[in-house]
Amino acid sequence: MAELVPGAEAPDFTLPRDGGGTISLSGFRGKPVVLFFYPKDDTEACTLEAKDFTAAKPDFDAAGVALIGLSPDPVKKHDKFVKKYELGVPLASDESLETLEAYGVWKEKSMYGRTYMGVERTTVLIDAKGKIAEVWSKVKVKGHVDAVLDAAKKL
Repeated sequence: MAELVPGAEAPDFTLPRDGGGTISLSGFRGKPVVLFFYPKDDTEACTLEAKDFTAAKPDFDAAGVALIGLSPDPVKKHDKFVKKYELGVPLASDESLETLEAYGVWKEKSMYGRTYMGVERTTVLIDAKGKIAEVWSKVKVKGHVDAVLDAAKKL
């Protein structure tokens, strides 16, 4: 597991994505990337986060920053999620959990006294050279996208 600290190399990945094909972090070299890890398609907070990033995409585009959402859900589920909410950000599928583990966001969680493994909602801002610029852990969705956009604009 990589240590998610500013200045560290962001782990590269190539994963299947919504709409078919694959998406790779290295394919964005030369451009900053916002990688947002979320637990599950079509759940309340995850839907809100994906819709917020979609709504802000023109602002990220204007700042020259790419957006990628990533969860362990299969591509078919991503396709339904994108269609249902007209999402405009690419969603990568990590069913093997390798990338989620490489970024240290696959963690033990607990709900209603039950512990289970799942994605800790985390956003990582990666600079144009592939280094981690900023990390937001245990993200609270409300207002989060604005904070990420402000940080991205400073790169």
